[in-house]
Amino acid sequence: MPFSIATWNINSVRLRMPIVERLLVEHAPDVLCLQETKVPDELFPEKAFRKLGYEHIAFHGQKGYHGVATVARRPIEVVERRRFCEIEDSRHLSVTVRAGGKTILLHNFYVPAGGDEPDPAVNVKFAHKLAFLDELHAMEKLRPRSGERAILVGDLNVAPLEHDVWSHKQMLKVVSHTPVECEKLNAARNAGGWIDSMRVHTPEPEKLYTWWSYRAMDNWKAADRGRRLDHVWTSNALADRISAIKIAKDYRGAARPSDHVPVTATVEI
Repeated sequence: MPFSIATWNINSVRLRMPIVERLLVEHAPDVLCLQETKVPDELFPEKAFRKLGYEHIAFHGQKGYHGVATVARRPIEVVERRRFCEIEDSRHLSVTVRAGGKTILLHNFYVPAGGDEPDPAVNVKFAHKLAFLDELHAMEKLRPRSGERAILVGDLNVAPLEHDVWSHKQMLKVVSHTPVECEKLNAARNAGGWIDSMRVHTPEPEKLYTWWSYRAMDNWKAADRGRRLDHVWTSNALADRISAIKIAKDYRGAARPSDHVPVTATVEI
C-alpha cells in the first residue's frame, strides 16, 4: 500500500495558498508537512485545506515568523510541540498517522536559518542554530526506538554533503554548508540512527537541490546555484520501504514562489 508524505517550506502559507492548493491537486500526498507558515494558530487557513479533502490539521504557529503545520487526508494525533533552546519559536511538531494498519511517528522540523555571518561570537542567529543542532543531537526522545516506524522531515537549513550545494569549495564559509553545521547535523542524524532517504535514492556525486535563492531572481534555473536544505529521514524500520522521492523543482518557477520546493516521499506500508 503506497503512502505519501510531502514536505515544503512554504514561506507564508496564506500568501502562497494558491501553489499549495496546486500541489494538493496535482500530487495529492496523504500528508503534507509545511514549514515557515508565518501565521498564528487562530488564523491558519483550515477551510482551504478542508475543501481539498485535508480534514485533519495540526499546527504550531506564531505571528509573522517560523511555524510548522501538518495536514492530512487521514486522522493524525498530535504527540508533541517541542520547544528548543528555551525559546518560544514554533519549530517542531510531531504527530502519529495510521497507514496500512500501522502507526507512523512523523516529525516536522524547521531548523533556524542562522543569518549570514558564520561566527557564533558575533552572530546570535548562528549561535542559536548551532545550539539547536546540539539539542537535536542530544535529545534521546527524538531517536527512534528499535522497530519503530518513524519519519523526520522538514527544512533543516543545512546542506550537509559535498554535492548538496552547487559549489562545495565556494560554500564552505557560507551559512548552511559550513563544516561545523554539516558535522552537527550529520552527528544528530547518526545518533538517532536515521537514514538519509533522499541520498539513498539519489547517491552522491549527483547534485541534489531543494532551494534556490530569491537573489537569483529570474535566472535561478539557468544559474542553478541550489542547495539541499530540505530533508527526509527514516528510521531503520522504514529504510527499505521508501519506493520513491520526488523533488518538484517546477514549483520554484511558479507565480510568487517559495524559495524552497516540495519534496515527496512514497512509503510502501
